[in-house]
Amino acid sequence: MAKALLGYVGGSDPRLLAEMRRLQQRVQDLESELGRIQAENDALTAAASHDSLMELDAHQAEPALT
Repeated sequence: MAKALLGYVGGSDPRLLAEMRRLQQRVQDLESELGRIQAENDALTAAASHDSLMELDAHQAEPALT
């Protein structure tokens, strides 16, 4: 029954296995790129948040006495 579900009789098709390996490698590459981009985005978000807090503190500071 398993052979009927696969659609062919015999061993695994080498082209199919090669394509499967290629696709698995592509998924791994995309997952690692996604992780890198998310880390970069988190760093940029933190830097922007830090900059906006610095600007907020500068606006709230009291003027110097003269």
